[in-house]
Amino acid sequence: MSNMTYTIATANMKGGVGKTTLSVNLATALAKEHGKRVLIFDLDTQISATLSLMAPTEFANYRKRKRTLKNFINQIIQPNPQARITIQDAIHRSVCNINNLDLLPGDIELYDEYMVAEMLHEKAFEVDRLDFEVVWNRFERTLLRQILQPIMSDYDCIIFDCAPGYNLMTRSALAASDFYILPAKPEPLSIVGIQLLERRIAELKKSHEAEAVMGIQLIGIVFTMAGNLFTGRYQRQVVQRINQDFTPDKIFNTQIPMDVNVAKAVDSFMPVVLSNPHSAGAKAFSQLTQEFVQKLNVAQEQKTQPMNPSFATI
Repeated sequence: MSNMTYTIATANMKGGVGKTTLSVNLATALAKEHGKRVLIFDLDTQISATLSLMAPTEFANYRKRKRTLKNFINQIIQPNPQARITIQDAIHRSVCNINNLDLLPGDIELYDEYMVAEMLHEKAFEVDRLDFEVVWNRFERTLLRQILQPIMSDYDCIIFDCAPGYNLMTRSALAASDFYILPAKPEPLSIVGIQLLERRIAELKKSHEAEAVMGIQLIGIVFTMAGNLFTGRYQRQVVQRINQDFTPDKIFNTQIPMDVNVAKAVDSFMPVVLSNPHSAGAKAFSQLTQEFVQKLNVAQEQKTQPMNPSFATI
């Protein structure tokens, strides 16, 4: 079994598009139905992914014992040689009793922006008064990779559940990812969120190109919350516009339908693929996961850089 790991960011500039629901169900289906070793990495201060997979009381216990992402970001901002908690200690293993499905809990407060800026200014002066932008880019590019480094080889796939918008954690996730998946509602306004993210990623690659080549690729756009409301003219307008900007292989054939069971699953602290596997939503996520694996293999084969083994054979 190969130790290569794929890092995937689930991202969109807009909120309310089913991003977290996609992340947790995709991760669960990869582990349960495809036997992959998967880590869900919650980067949103709303901690929706975390609370989709563990009860609030359990999360409060993790947070009290400093076993959330915040602790490891703080260790990078203000290193403490006395710190004894490792990332292995913080990982919530066998989530929902699914072997190979793990979670690194997020936090409602991930970092102090002032402390980050102060630390980076000090670093800039330490190294021959480097341009602050250079120092910031290095920090942004390596932040999550530093945290993940001790456990990268433990997983086949690490899924970053990013916050809406374009904050430090989202940029760091994109910089650390091999691929990104873009959930969008099939309505005209979704085009704006898609275009914004594409523009941001292009800018991110350009700002880092002097020191590193970012090879992140779009694995595909997923239409979520599809249903009768969006059939007909509106959906055709969106699909037509998206087809003008993206090739067919960059759009998932599987759409996630409107399904009350998906929303209800949150109350049971488990994804719908587990809580109600025969529902329309669960079946769609399973089909999407199969398509995801196929797209990942094709995308990896098309990369011009040295290739990882086929995801299907990991």
